[in-house]
Amino acid sequence: MPLLQFDVIQGRSESEMRTLLDAAHRAVLAAFKVPARDRYQIVHENKAYQMVFEDTGLGLTRTDNLVMVRVFTSPRSDEQKQFFMAELCRELKESCGILGSDVMISFITNGKGDWSFGNGVAQYMTGDL
Repeated sequence: MPLLQFDVIQGRSESEMRTLLDAAHRAVLAAFKVPARDRYQIVHENKAYQMVFEDTGLGLTRTDNLVMVRVFTSPRSDEQKQFFMAELCRELKESCGILGSDVMISFITNGKGDWSFGNGVAQYMTGDL
């Protein structure tokens, strides 16, 4: 169950955001083989001056299409992470016209006991999931 948190520069339409979120979910399904309804996404819209993303000396050119994605998840293999990163960039380019140079991804790993899906119950720990 990954939770994806997106930071984008404000100005995209609801339709554009839905397309972006759908593309990201397809990448999650392909990389992590989770059930289709295992979908958790949050979007934060920011003013352009509130997002400063340089290139760490990699020669990347960023535009206002910038998308920062944080993936909160239980441990995943390096292969799964790399596949997700590549698949997300492919999906965003194909579906939204967002170039890979405008996509930054960070994984935040936690344990299954760190999640409650509702009712104050740690469903992974109780065996409900």
